[in-house]
Amino acid sequence: MKEIISIKQAANLIKEGSSIMIGGFLRCGTPYKTINEIVKNKTSNLTLIANDTSYPEYDRGQLIVNKLVKKAIVAHIGTNPETGKQMNAGELDVELIPMGTLVEKIRSAGAGLGGFLTPTGVGTIVENGKETMVVDGKKYLFEKPLKADVAIIYATKADKFGNAFLDGTTRNFNTVMATAADTVILEPEEITDEPLNPAEITIPGIFIDYIATEGK
Repeated sequence: MKEIISIKQAANLIKEGSSIMIGGFLRCGTPYKTINEIVKNKTSNLTLIANDTSYPEYDRGQLIVNKLVKKAIVAHIGTNPETGKQMNAGELDVELIPMGTLVEKIRSAGAGLGGFLTPTGVGTIVENGKETMVVDGKKYLFEKPLKADVAIIYATKADKFGNAFLDGTTRNFNTVMATAADTVILEPEEITDEPLNPAEITIPGIFIDYIATEGK
């Protein structure tokens, strides 16, 4: 059985200066309840690792608008003008990473790998400052793994053992982020009394530390 905590307790696990992975692709599959509580707590100096910075008025975007993030490691920022504004003003450090590379960096951390080789970014500014290697005549960039202090991920439903089902495209970054943080908080829409059918488990409970719910 996993420890079931309130959304407020979950947000309190995020400390000043933490690095946090937050699942979701824009508003799809995002653990917005916990994010909203982090905003209420005004927990700042965060390093955000996510696919994007969402929209100014929603979930991850609110972390940016309220200036709680010191660095954003993301694949794109185009849907949140505030991110670009703070970046250009020198108030926010933004590291843009090609989306596939970002996923693989997180996956490498979760798998305990020392990194991976990719041709993505060769000959562009992405290559600046990185080690390169030539394999069979082709040049690759060496990318290091990426992990976080805490991952906050979404689920459509979960059982009390932490096993989670994510419907359709809500899987996005949630599945890989569950493997790559010291502490993993699951925010499901529903907690079932009965164990999930093994055939529908998207994320095994072994990766989950806490289940966060409004009903607690």
